[in-house]
Amino acid sequence: MSVIETINKQDYYLIAEIGVNYYDIATKLGISNMEAAKLMVMEAKNAGIDAVKFQTYKASTLAAKNSPSYWDTSEEATTSQYELFKKFDSFGKAEYEELAKYSQSIGVDFLSTPFDYESADYLYDYMNEYKISSSDLSNLPFIEHMSKKGKQIILSTGASNLDEIQTAVDLIHRTNDVQLALLHCVLEYPTVYEHANLEKIVSLKKAFPECIIGYSDHTKPDACMDVIKMAYLYGAQIIEKHFTLDKTLPGNDHYHAMDPEDVKKIKEGLEFLKVLKGSGELTCLDSESAARMNARRSIVSNGDIKKGTVITRDMLTFKRPGTGISPSKIDAVIGKVAALDIEDDTILQSSMLVD
Repeated sequence: MSVIETINKQDYYLIAEIGVNYYDIATKLGISNMEAAKLMVMEAKNAGIDAVKFQTYKASTLAAKNSPSYWDTSEEATTSQYELFKKFDSFGKAEYEELAKYSQSIGVDFLSTPFDYESADYLYDYMNEYKISSSDLSNLPFIEHMSKKGKQIILSTGASNLDEIQTAVDLIHRTNDVQLALLHCVLEYPTVYEHANLEKIVSLKKAFPECIIGYSDHTKPDACMDVIKMAYLYGAQIIEKHFTLDKTLPGNDHYHAMDPEDVKKIKEGLEFLKVLKGSGELTCLDSESAARMNARRSIVSNGDIKKGTVITRDMLTFKRPGTGISPSKIDAVIGKVAALDIEDDTILQSSMLVD
């Protein structure tokens, strides 16, 4: 199912970014990388995830050998991007094809972020959407290459200024007429809560009203998953977060990832928030109809009124329930004539009055 179809059905789309975390899971469990990757897909699916996402790259095409780290080295000790990526780049076309088919066979959407032209080309057949990393937001030739292929694009906007986002969006709109999604993201691993800046979601919605807006989260999971829930309340309809089966594993993206139990908390939280959000329609609810009638007021006689008496304002007051003439009709009642004797404290009805 596509992102748009899922959002139309349930109002959000939840992506588990497995990335390359399966390498460490394979080592921990003593199984192959492919077995670990499939295990993580299955665990994500069972937890309620809509899509799994990997990262497709080769270190040699992604980073120069002299490329410094930009992550918390107390969590991931490797100080060279090239050296880190080299540890996790063994999968190629055949492996991602196998993962895509496996994901689809168990009913979860498959995504993988391409980081070079070759992977962008061969991943085309396996995904409904292209996911573009924040790190490539200014890589306009690469964005154009994917955009021209006509698939929906999900673009993360971490570490970007508005003019840079606008340039990328304009390029995509010139070359692709499919729905574009923009994800607020903070390119800080991990993102401390004070830097989450979730109101950027609101800003993106205002700046790009034609786009689906989402959130790619790099904070450490909080106890109640409030970061994700707040992002949803601010309008994020695509939620992406790194995924692991063991948050205690050192390095890579385990230390700021959600696990299956976190996913369940997120799903429960989002479903509850959907109930609370409602439709936003400015109408009386069916469940309010009894209260509406009994808690509102009617025009009530303020003393006995004899038949034939012309009604004046001092003869009237307003009391519950609202089963008679509404106080909003007071001007239409004044000046009418009592059609019968009306006792004190009577809820007036139209049949009691004549012109």
